[in-house]
Amino acid sequence: MRVTLVQNAPRLNRTNLSKVLELIRENSATHSVLVFPELALNGYLLQDKVFEDAWSIIELEALMIASAQCDIVIGAAIKENGRTFNSVLYFSKGELLHMHHKIHLPNYGMFEEARYFFKGDAINTFESDYGKSVMLVCEDLWRADVIADLASVKPDIIYIVAASPARDFSDKGLLIESQWDALLKSTAILCSAYVVFVNRVGFEDGLGFWGGSRVITPKGEIEIKLPNFAEAMQEVELSHTLHAVEKWMAKID
Repeated sequence: MRVTLVQNAPRLNRTNLSKVLELIRENSATHSVLVFPELALNGYLLQDKVFEDAWSIIELEALMIASAQCDIVIGAAIKENGRTFNSVLYFSKGELLHMHHKIHLPNYGMFEEARYFFKGDAINTFESDYGKSVMLVCEDLWRADVIADLASVKPDIIYIVAASPARDFSDKGLLIESQWDALLKSTAILCSAYVVFVNRVGFEDGLGFWGGSRVITPKGEIEIKLPNFAEAMQEVELSHTLHAVEKWMAKID
């Protein structure tokens, strides 16, 4: 299974879809799954534009068609029944296989998501060609009960899409990156699962997003890490043998 991390800098408009489709066309022939960041189809600071720029599922038919060549994981503002959600979608074999609405919406400091989005109500697993999977959006992972629930459902792969701004700079680097690294590694070890984390880069209205996307193995080791503060793409081969061994070591059926 070849997963490609697409660490890009979405714009605050709907032109992102054409850019995403171009990247998919260029890379779908040799990849299993392409993973884009949180709100990759919209940009992050939508604010009052959120309902105007949010996508209905029917408007994303081009992504369904593109997924006939490779699976696609991507973040988007989605509108359903008059409500808008910060969502991550999984397209495969010409259809929308699964969608998760972000549950934990940050609403402090620089964040105002609860003002513009409705929250989701569940984190569910789904089956793809590559095993039992789970998708989360950024802040969803920052809860002990979420990690405990993930460990209990025994996923093979956990996809986490993020738009994490850079903050807390020091001589030792970014504190937020260190915190994310600890959280991702703990999740991988406790769940005996691969963790695929894709964080965006670029700037919006004074916010800078740090990137640093990575894949963590079921042993809690960094398989690959993309650079900070730069657009990048990188492919990684996931070993299901390693995953199975870690499941056995953890005494998980």
